Amino acid sequence: MHISKAHPRYRSLVTREMMAREVKAGIVSPSGLIAHGRGEAFDYLLGEKTIEHARVSEGAAAALLLSAKRPVISVNGNTAALCSKGIVKLAKVSGSKIEVNLFHRTEERIELVVAFMEKAGGKGVLGRNQDARLPGIASDRALCERQGVFSADVVLVPLEDGDRAEALVKAGKKVIVVDLNPLSRSSRAATITIVDEVTRAIPNVIEATSLLGDAKQRRRVLAAYDNSTNLAKTIRFMSARLESLAEEGKG
Repeated sequence: MHISKAHPRYRSLVTREMMAREVKAGIVSPSGLIAHGRGEAFDYLLGEKTIEHARVSEGAAAALLLSAKRPVISVNGNTAALCSKGIVKLAKVSGSKIEVNLFHRTEERIELVVAFMEKAGGKGVLGRNQDARLPGIASDRALCERQGVFSADVVLVPLEDGDRAEALVKAGKKVIVVDLNPLSRSSRAATITIVDEVTRAIPNVIEATSLLGDAKQRRRVLAAYDNSTNLAKTIRFMSARLESLAEEGKG
């Protein structure tokens, strides 16, 4: 499908076509398209850009990953399709492991997504040998690798479902979520919630890691961060933007 670069929704349309292609390839599940569309709707409320409050969360996420002893980035099909190379780069600069974990899980899909991440440059990608279970989840979503998510102290879970985000927190892990919906259970449960589109968020976190080389500075960033406060500011931003758009409509 040819999409003109002059189209005002060019980037969105290209992404949608790519996601549909990855459904056919088995990387993205069909229900993953629904999740992606829901995220796009919330992105409209942000003006489809990274707002100041997201930048604050991205800086805190970088500080937490760099401060962790056993950081892991958990990857699902949507995350792999949207920003596999970004995830690989973030893992490298933050010293994190990458582990594939799927909601719609089959051995075939696990292999496909792990291989997809390896093709993007991922080294030692975990997920093929899930030999442990995360407590508090009845489904196969609980499966993880003992050397990965199970033993992690910090887990970055872009585009995560609420059940697993909550279970990770209950297991004593610090959880970073990337979620365009500030009202979701994932957003509410997380230690740090980045309300931003994942292809903007991951490069921003990578950039922030380069500015936080000093451990004292990282501790200062984390001490100043409060997730509930940041989420409240984000919701107020969305509300104010809707009010502004409503006033413009009157004209």
